[in-house]
Amino acid sequence: MLKLLPGPVHRMALRVAHSVRLRWWRLTGKVVRGCNVIAANHAGQIVLVRHSYHLNGLWMLPGGGLDKGEDLLDAARRELAEEVGCALASPCHITTMTFDWNTWTNVIELVAGMTSDAPKPDGREIAASGFFDPRALPDPTSKPAQAMIARWLDHQNGNSA
Repeated sequence: MLKLLPGPVHRMALRVAHSVRLRWWRLTGKVVRGCNVIAANHAGQIVLVRHSYHLNGLWMLPGGGLDKGEDLLDAARRELAEEVGCALASPCHITTMTFDWNTWTNVIELVAGMTSDAPKPDGREIAASGFFDPRALPDPTSKPAQAMIARWLDHQNGNSA
């Protein structure tokens, strides 16, 4: 439905909705569960995104909330496809990471897989995207993304491909 709105209006709606959502989470001490995706190409580079509506100067991993009853790997595939148009092959759950933001908690399921697609930002939720070397991340990359990528690299035993 939101795709019917002109891009600038859609981006403004995302900013307002996200601001309201953050306030609600802070007021209620909400525990939010979502997923982040590390999608690597055959060269070992990973997809990073910059959002249009929140912390838009930071590079982050693609991802988002889990729908009620949604399978984790299906959610990871959905989020990657929605945000940058990439298919996620061979997804696997790496770990669960918890980020305490003082008044609310974000529980992130980290999923990794492969993609042979070139990331293309949707121009609405995602302002920019690209492949990056996981050992030479662009500046600035969010601290949570850095922590998740480090955990993934450890899981890979130093081999990101």
